[in-house]
Amino acid sequence: MNAIAGILLFFLFCFLPHISTAQSQDQEFHGLVKHFKHLTKATKWTLLDTVKLKFQTYHTQGLLMVGDYFYLSAVETIEAPEKYSSPIDGNDRSPGKGIGYLFKFDKNGSLVSKTQLGEATIYHPGGIDFDGQNIWVPVAEYRPNSQSIIYKINPENLSVKEMFRFKDHIGGLSYNIKDQTLHGINWGSKRMYTWKANDQTINPEQTKIKLKSSYYIDYQDCHYVPNHFMLCGGVNKYKVGDMGEIALGGLELINLRNYTTVHQIPVPLWVKPNLVMTNNPFFFKIREASINFYFIPEDDNSTLYIYQAK
Repeated sequence: MNAIAGILLFFLFCFLPHISTAQSQDQEFHGLVKHFKHLTKATKWTLLDTVKLKFQTYHTQGLLMVGDYFYLSAVETIEAPEKYSSPIDGNDRSPGKGIGYLFKFDKNGSLVSKTQLGEATIYHPGGIDFDGQNIWVPVAEYRPNSQSIIYKINPENLSVKEMFRFKDHIGGLSYNIKDQTLHGINWGSKRMYTWKANDQTINPEQTKIKLKSSYYIDYQDCHYVPNHFMLCGGVNKYKVGDMGEIALGGLELINLRNYTTVHQIPVPLWVKPNLVMTNNPFFFKIREASINFYFIPEDDNSTLYIYQAK
């Protein structure tokens, strides 16, 4: 009897924290679909706070908040890719050189820890997501139609585990906790991928592919929403006559069962001309009858902007 009780206590000690984290994450996002569907182009966006990040962020990519800490993926570009006059080995540009990072920082903007990601020409992290236990980060070559490494990272100590490699530029991930599937978007979010996660292991050869059904923005960062949705933020630039290019940002709620758009809204917030608030990283939290959104659109010397959409 004592042996059985010991085994039960061991099980609870090892697994209950993970179960509680996943359940709290699920409860925290409960109602997001209903709230988000009420947002329109007339939604009032109220700036609640700004937090200056006290470390160099380089080119920001994906954002998460787990517990009391934020996680930010970013790329330090050492040598920018250069366009070829004609394709070489199927690539339209050189790979360039750089270093990929995942940063962990607190609510005051102070860096807690960081880890480097990638190898050789694979150094560009993308949008990130949390499965209730681990953070999923794609790292790709800094060019389309290339290759990627998918990592799983412990949010407490930032220990890194390579999960699989894939022959395309994966620019963002979302993990469906409900049915244990991993969803990826490629360069420009033209293709949407689905992988089944069996006991957190993934066979990249068993891949479902779906073409994107909405094109007014390119997705940059996506996050799972119970029970079968993901919320994506992104940006696109449009040439308007002699005015040059204008940047338009937005948010889209996607049904993960068929990758159709459930609801989409523009985000009429700019940090400066041609830099929209949804330029790459974003996250969100439900706050009663409103949603709080977190954005880090600027590179290098970044600020965390917290807005309420009501």
